[in-house]
Amino acid sequence: MTIKRFIAGAICPKCGAMDRLKAWQEARLQHRECVECGFTDAMSLDMPEELPTRVNKTEADPRDEIQVVKLIQ
Repeated sequence: MTIKRFIAGAICPKCGAMDRLKAWQEARLQHRECVECGFTDAMSLDMPEELPTRVNKTEADPRDEIQVVKLIQ
């Protein structure tokens, strides 16, 4: 038996009604449904590989490179 729970404070994307969405998990999918207008959708619970961004890239910092400096008198 699947337990369906209401999502407090959620607003239906179709009709705009508040506190009318219920959610449940089934077969690696997260489902939600509006009891007011009948709107339904589902999204996968499988996490994709993290996309590279400027925050999580591991490029070498050019300030860490050793540079030889010659002093001329």
